[in-house]
Amino acid sequence: MLPRVIWPFSRRQRSIPPLDPSLCRQAAAGLPWLRTLDEARSQRLHALAAEFMADKTITPLHGLRLNEVQRLRLAMLCCMPLLEFGREGLHGWKELLVYPGAFRAKRSHIDAHGILHEGFDELIGEAWERGPVILSWADVRADIAAPFDGYCVAAHEIAHKLDALDGAMDGTPPLPRDWQRQWASDFQRAFDAFCEDVDAGRDTAIDPYAAEAPEEFFAVCTEYHFSDAATLRNALPAVAAHLERFYGAPLL
Repeated sequence: MLPRVIWPFSRRQRSIPPLDPSLCRQAAAGLPWLRTLDEARSQRLHALAAEFMADKTITPLHGLRLNEVQRLRLAMLCCMPLLEFGREGLHGWKELLVYPGAFRAKRSHIDAHGILHEGFDELIGEAWERGPVILSWADVRADIAAPFDGYCVAAHEIAHKLDALDGAMDGTPPLPRDWQRQWASDFQRAFDAFCEDVDAGRDTAIDPYAAEAPEEFFAVCTEYHFSDAATLRNALPAVAAHLERFYGAPLL
């Protein structure tokens, strides 16, 4: 069953003070993805980042310190996937938690025999369906240092937040109905074929983690859209076409 369409939203636009131009220049200068933005998209990103800074709490953890430029840089990174979708992509959460590096999260699952297993996973990012986005600052910095390597943890986690907007984290964000149907069909076909390759032990151009679940497939492909669009286009052309329509033209 397809999720109900809730995009575009129609909440009243509130007035947000513009960002300091000097601060914007400093923050943007450290993000390779923003160097090719035209003026219209750059202004749109600045407006989104201003709303992010006004609406979200950025909380450094475990002794990490973030200055104003670094905080704005994080806001801009989180807003990159919203350039076409718009401000409603910020809906439904209030806090960005930032660890100095990878962090541990407790996990539990019940196996096929009904036995509960508990343990810890080491993560570099996480997006709670009804809670904060969590990022590793070390991995954000690594993504900035190597922007063509197929990784962008901030884009990955914001993809999850977009996915969750319709109430179901299933790899299909809220879209106009006709597009949503085509998206679901094309993504499912590509996901099934990708999982077959991974299960058969065949090498894949895209990170095998994308085979974990449909929502991870969407989020991993989002990373490639922003950091290695050519590989995504060659490996998964139908998926790449949807993401170029959803996110806009690749920035690198």
